[in-house]
Amino acid sequence: MPAVRLPTLLLLLALFTSPLLAAGLRAGVSKVDITDYKAGPVHDPSFAKALVIRSDAETLVLVTVDAVAVGEIGRIGNGFMANLRMQLQKELGVKPESIVVNASHCHGIVRADTEQLVAQAVKEAWGKLVPVKAGAGVGHEDRISENRRLKMKDGSEVDMRRAYSMPRDEDVASVGPIDPQIGLLRLDREDGRPLALLYSFACHPIMNPPHKGSSADYPAYASQFIEESLGEGAMAFFVQGCGGDINPLRYKEVSRPADAEPLGHKLGLSVIQAAKKIQISDAASIKVSREIIALPRGQDLEKRMAAIEAEQVKLLAALKPTNINFKTFLPLLIQQRLTPDFPSHYAQSYLHDQSLGRDALTKLDADNRTAVEAYLQNIQIMERLTRLNANHALLKKHLAQNRAAGSPTLDVEIAGLRVGDFKMVTFPGELTVQVGLNIKKAFADPHAFVAGYTNGYIYYAATVAQRNNTGYAQEDCDALVAPEWQKIFEDKAVAVLKALMP
Repeated sequence: MPAVRLPTLLLLLALFTSPLLAAGLRAGVSKVDITDYKAGPVHDPSFAKALVIRSDAETLVLVTVDAVAVGEIGRIGNGFMANLRMQLQKELGVKPESIVVNASHCHGIVRADTEQLVAQAVKEAWGKLVPVKAGAGVGHEDRISENRRLKMKDGSEVDMRRAYSMPRDEDVASVGPIDPQIGLLRLDREDGRPLALLYSFACHPIMNPPHKGSSADYPAYASQFIEESLGEGAMAFFVQGCGGDINPLRYKEVSRPADAEPLGHKLGLSVIQAAKKIQISDAASIKVSREIIALPRGQDLEKRMAAIEAEQVKLLAALKPTNINFKTFLPLLIQQRLTPDFPSHYAQSYLHDQSLGRDALTKLDADNRTAVEAYLQNIQIMERLTRLNANHALLKKHLAQNRAAGSPTLDVEIAGLRVGDFKMVTFPGELTVQVGLNIKKAFADPHAFVAGYTNGYIYYAATVAQRNNTGYAQEDCDALVAPEWQKIFEDKAVAVLKALMP
């Protein structure tokens, strides 16, 4: 058999290896300002950012929006996902399941035409595709968040919101966990220059109060810090994790102005420090999946509403008549706390009356103490009624939604995505932190993460224990699903992550 000539051998090698060489990843990024500057004061802009990643076999379009939700509440309508997918499939040939949109859950006010602006950003990113290498990593940040649910000594739980007051310190037993983990996906150009850095973290972006104006909150500062640190036109993508019951640290502080900037800078620094340790590979591949699962709608909302109503009646009956109002209550309280033995006058007056067998001041003090204690009790009842009223309204709203749906189940979209070693499963509701911790523990992969607020919005999704809370909090009342939802989703999430494995 004749020997193969060298040119022929080289040609054969080129033919057999060219698909392997072409199988690398390409990625492009783009962003667009979606802030509604006509809606009122603006503290900082809100953006939609698009990350397109392609291989020969698969495409992933990941969009992050500085908005409260993808549908249902806020400015982004319920038809957003369907319309965006239809347009991108028509114009770019992208499969609907390859498009994933995560809302940061900030309370920035976005433009009415955000849907068109997002499509524009995706098409721009599509047109900027360059060869990239990928790597996954993990960061840690425990200085900027706290669990907003307080476990009370009576076994109930309440939550921290600006809408109502905190419970008494002496009634609080403990607080819930946080998730300090930062999930990282780093994409570098072939020459090593950074192109994109995706970071996932669990915390409500609600540190900047409404009076500051529309704001993308701490993720905006974190992303700005990251992009300035990386340079080279790199873009940072914040993906909200399981932050349903996680608040910014010291969210309820009243001794100084609320400010999201320090929190964002701390998070951004932790992201950069962790990103430097990521090992980059040019052998990465991508995979995207999409499943629809049916979750049971809550069947106990009427029962919970009735329990709240009974508690409201009980609390109203416990209100006590008093001889004082706030004008007289406050100085009496201060006097009694400042000098418990002689609140109404100087000590010499009490001693003088005592020497004469008089007790008018002592009896006045007793009457005033009774009045102050009754007034304090009324204040505590008022605070509890405020919380109950807010959560009763949420239950009433979702009872009407579930009845109008005409179905005992709610269909939700679960997306799975993998880029190299980076893996993520998503959910369209506000997952509380324990759900994410459970899934990550069950799957036991350091580079597997969970994101809520993605591809839709079905309000809160609390754990079974939280969902059955007797104290009533937003996470367990602002919900459409029944307690059984948790096991169904956690099992499915682990299965989705397993299916992403190469």
